[in-house]
Amino acid sequence: GVLHEDLRLLLDTALPPKRKKVVLGVGDAKMGAAVLEELGVQCQTGGVVTELMRGIRLHFPALVRGLTAQSAAKAQLGLGHSYSRAKVKFNVHRVDNMIIQSISLLDQLDKDINTFSMRVREWYGYHFPELIKIVPENSMYCRVAKFIGNRRELSEESLEGLEEIVMDSAKAQAILEASRSSMGMDISPLDLINIESFSRRVISLSEYRKGLQEYLRSKMSQVAPSLSALIGEVVGARLISHAGSLTNLAKYPASTVQILGAEKALFRALKTRGNTPKYGLIFHSTFIGRAAAKNKGRISRYLANKCTIASRIDCFSEPGSLPSLTCPVRPPQASEVVAEVKRRQEKKEKKRKKREKRRLEALAAAAEEGAENSELMWGSPQENDVGAKKKKKKKKQQQPEESEAEAEPEENGVEEEQEQEEEPLPKKKRKMVVEAEQEEEEEEKKKKKKKKKAAARDSEED
Repeated sequence: GVLHEDLRLLLDTALPPKRKKVVLGVGDAKMGAAVLEELGVQCQTGGVVTELMRGIRLHFPALVRGLTAQSAAKAQLGLGHSYSRAKVKFNVHRVDNMIIQSISLLDQLDKDINTFSMRVREWYGYHFPELIKIVPENSMYCRVAKFIGNRRELSEESLEGLEEIVMDSAKAQAILEASRSSMGMDISPLDLINIESFSRRVISLSEYRKGLQEYLRSKMSQVAPSLSALIGEVVGARLISHAGSLTNLAKYPASTVQILGAEKALFRALKTRGNTPKYGLIFHSTFIGRAAAKNKGRISRYLANKCTIASRIDCFSEPGSLPSLTCPVRPPQASEVVAEVKRRQEKKEKKRKKREKRRLEALAAAAEEGAENSELMWGSPQENDVGAKKKKKKKKQQQPEESEAEAEPEENGVEEEQEQEEEPLPKKKRKMVVEAEQEEEEEEKKKKKKKKKAAARDSEED
């Protein structure tokens, strides 16, 4: 974004003093923006300017004095070489190309060693078929086959050498016993020589693979120490190889790193509108392998996020200036710890008081509701006292009236009826009385039904 000093000097000398109305033709829009910002000269970009620049480059030897086509070609070639060197030349200790090649070779060696070991098993299995079940490992099988050779020549003297190879005395004794009672066919010395030669090559390949793995571990600790410490050297190298470089891996978002290596499954899921994959190459990490089935997706998402951070630290930080994993903040003082504890206790006390206040308010509200309901059902206590006094007075009045009514029943018939009539009940009490009567009727009906069912059962049993 900053204009180069040589280009600024060239423009200052080439442009006229009154350059307010001057418009430059620039092929690159970024360069035009830089010129406008630094010099205040309007720049034009587009297809016409590109064609003009191409014509100038084509006829440049004819436009400049003393410049021949041969010297222009040499200058272009030197510029191309310097640009290529600048692109290829990196820090020797931070080269990730070696990691990409070594992990690719490691995968190829795994496939080849597996194929060759199966060929040794089939080839030597005609002579000693029982050895396959006793020694299932590929590289160890090749070592044992090379050591034994003809099974008829195996004896007690070679038992120590066999124990060194298989690292187990019981297994060595089992091999010796199986060789004495084997049902395999006899083998000629020439075939045995070829089998031993091929076994020796497979053993050398397996040893070379171990050395290559150590080389990969050392390169990963130099190029991407954070990434290798997080998910391991092999998985980290696979991620770098799949992305193309450590820089490309650092530029990827965490969602891309999570499914890196599962592109086929992703596109198939998008095409069929199914479930997208939760993990790709990072599935081989031990974090995901140890997690439960329901947590594998969450762990892979979290791990991809941390892998992205680690790859960016490894790629863009200078060697020796890696960020410290420990917290740089000073340890808290004793007074600060005491103050923090007091603050937490006060906070807990406030919460407890709030809960107690809410509980008391709820109890008070419930008590008020119960009092209102009792008043609705039975009336207030003052009204109850007045009603009781009225009832006593009525009873006292009714006693002499009853005696008079016995003497003169015919004359006071109307008066007795009027005295027996009571005041009408309020609406709420009336409703409650009606509801109580209905409930009593329903209970009586239920009792009758139960009795009928019991009688029917007794009749059926009889």
